[in-house]
Amino acid sequence: MESHTVRNDRFPPKRGGLRTRAVVALLATTLLSACQSVIEQTYEPTVSPSSNPQIVDEVQKNDPRAQLGAREHPRIVASYGGEYKDAKTERLVARIAGALTAVSENPQQSYRITILNSPAINAFALPGGYLYVTRGLLALANDASEVAAVLSHEMAHVTANHGIERQQREEAEVIASRVVSEVLSSDLAGKQALARGKLRLAAFSRNQELQADVIGVRMLGEAGYDPYAAARFLDSMAAYSRFSAVDPEADQSLDFLSSHPNAPQRVDLARRHARAFGAEGTSGDRGRDYYLAGIDGLLYGDSPQEGYVRGQTFMHGQLGIRFDVPAGFQIDNKAEAVLATGPGDVAVRFDGIADTARKSLTDYIASGWVTGLQPETIRPISVNGLEAATARASADRWDFDVTVVRIDNRIYRFLTAVPKGSRALEPTANQLRTSFRKMTPAEAQSLKPLRIRVAVVKPGETIATLAARMMGTDRKLDLFRLINAMQVTSTIKPGDRVKIISE
Repeated sequence: MESHTVRNDRFPPKRGGLRTRAVVALLATTLLSACQSVIEQTYEPTVSPSSNPQIVDEVQKNDPRAQLGAREHPRIVASYGGEYKDAKTERLVARIAGALTAVSENPQQSYRITILNSPAINAFALPGGYLYVTRGLLALANDASEVAAVLSHEMAHVTANHGIERQQREEAEVIASRVVSEVLSSDLAGKQALARGKLRLAAFSRNQELQADVIGVRMLGEAGYDPYAAARFLDSMAAYSRFSAVDPEADQSLDFLSSHPNAPQRVDLARRHARAFGAEGTSGDRGRDYYLAGIDGLLYGDSPQEGYVRGQTFMHGQLGIRFDVPAGFQIDNKAEAVLATGPGDVAVRFDGIADTARKSLTDYIASGWVTGLQPETIRPISVNGLEAATARASADRWDFDVTVVRIDNRIYRFLTAVPKGSRALEPTANQLRTSFRKMTPAEAQSLKPLRIRVAVVKPGETIATLAARMMGTDRKLDLFRLINAMQVTSTIKPGDRVKIISE
């Protein structure tokens, strides 16, 4: 199942200005909002509460707090892309959480840990002991103590009953009254609304965050982990935020920092509380070796259900399609569509819908879903042997090319927008059209997702040579340093282990 978030941490960010953002917004509204995306059509609803909790067999049945968590659990799982299933990673997280449970503020509290199948970087808790961590956060962390710092902070929210206090303030909110069936439907808008509405369940007050910081650092130290990991991971989160902020289109509403304010004083307070266990570097275990072993092979970025971006190419193995964008364009694989932006305020939107009416494609273009359509420009064409049609449209200060292609029971749609009068419209639209084709079975089979790979530094290797092996981004060195918590002045030596993103 796909995760309905904007992916900040996967592919090269767009660098467009305000006009580009405006046309992307226009593209998003030009097509009918009720239409399903190409991604939605591959979704098979299988979301349900896990039958195998990682920490306990079942959450306390008679606890009213657990009833609240149980009600919200399927919604959280659905909006974050389902559960991430990998026995090795699940055992890793269970090991970390188990050590923390032993020193919890409330030894009677049981916990249910769910790894969410999302590249977003987040963790949060629900009343009753429901804890969540995304695979994106696990990819960013560099040792067990950093994940322990996150989980102990979330456990502190549970033991301090922060969720109950928050729920009492929000009893009238829509998110508290939605039923699970809404999440399990195929309605994209409803899922996106829930994905954002549930942020109310993940947001605590500043005082609650500070209280959880204090409890979490104490739990870290008492569980035998490096108590300075909390401050260290807050620094990594700040670096991640700076990396993501380069993208002007970035929607970080589903990421950790949106619900966990990262003020510098929080880092200072975390270090101050950690000093109770000794000077930095003198107490606690980081657990780096077994942590890296546990995340080696972790899925990174897009899942197969969403398709992949590789350089200037979008490929979807399950749908068996691919196309290229012109040089200089940046692709953003969003939940509702694939967007691309390029020089000169040029923008592209690609999606697909179920072809239920089976009308001619020229009639489909003329059926009312395109604003500003110029009917006289509608014409049938062939795209690499596939039935297709194209037309022009104009709205506000923008000119559009509309191209639709039929494959089996789906219609795929390209909408290209340029500033009115721009000569870039035809060459951009033509490259998209001519490059769109069905993948061969061999191509689809060879398409692999990106994963975290742990590499041992060999003699002669440098940060630059290791970073050159990174895939899925044109900011290889920046992303390599980010996921390995390295500064510009950091060095490596033979025998060190580092994370690399590759197939």
